[in-house]
Amino acid sequence: MTGCEEEWIDSGSRLGLPLPEGVRRVTIVASSSKEVALPMATAETKIRLGPDMNGVLLTPEEFDAVEDYDENYRYELIHGVLVVNPLPLEASVGPNEMLAHWLLDYQQRHPKGSALNLTLPERYIRTRDSRRLADRVIWAGLGRLPNWRKEHPTIAVEFVSARRRDRERDYIDKRRDYMAIKIKEYWIVDRFQRTMTVIRYRPRRPQELVVREKEIYRTPLLPGFELSLRRLLAVADMLVEPQEVVSHAARKPPNR
Repeated sequence: MTGCEEEWIDSGSRLGLPLPEGVRRVTIVASSSKEVALPMATAETKIRLGPDMNGVLLTPEEFDAVEDYDENYRYELIHGVLVVNPLPLEASVGPNEMLAHWLLDYQQRHPKGSALNLTLPERYIRTRDSRRLADRVIWAGLGRLPNWRKEHPTIAVEFVSARRRDRERDYIDKRRDYMAIKIKEYWIVDRFQRTMTVIRYRPRRPQELVVREKEIYRTPLLPGFELSLRRLLAVADMLVEPQEVVSHAARKPPNR
């Protein structure tokens, strides 16, 4: 931030901006061109998450302590800022469920299926100042049940949404954050581009692999497991809503 920063306990006396219930502070960032109001939650009252809390500043401890929230939305803490999104569409949920089915079938039936320790949907990945909500997480190669509350997953999976902001989050922001905490693989399933981008952690620079629709993906982290992208995308296609319209610009992956 640039410029001087002032804290006002009574937000209404300064800007007249309504804040969500339980939010009692607002930070005023003064610059040469404009003032920006950033609402901040405090520990003085219990916080209830909902769409009106989008953009509120929270610490990871405050976010972790939340017990009351509107279940019709998803919540992430991104570098100290609460981001509220609608629930994922069926065209994202369906392939996620199918992937879970394949993974569990591999675990139970394949001779090397014990490499898969655990897979869970919709779980937070904790970083220093963020709580990233991954569509699916996978622990592999541990030889034991992981401590899913504290141990980072081996693989994180995201199913890309149509909104440009969400696409940039999946392709750029989450990639950066996941590689920073050394998640071994990050799968980005993009039903619009008909691809799955795999980012593999490497100490010097991550390795990127693009899996095309007709290809089968195999990973040494799950020996013997085969992911058919064509079959996965077919589930998404079956569940696309008739009114879902995506512009050509939204279909392009962001520059990274």
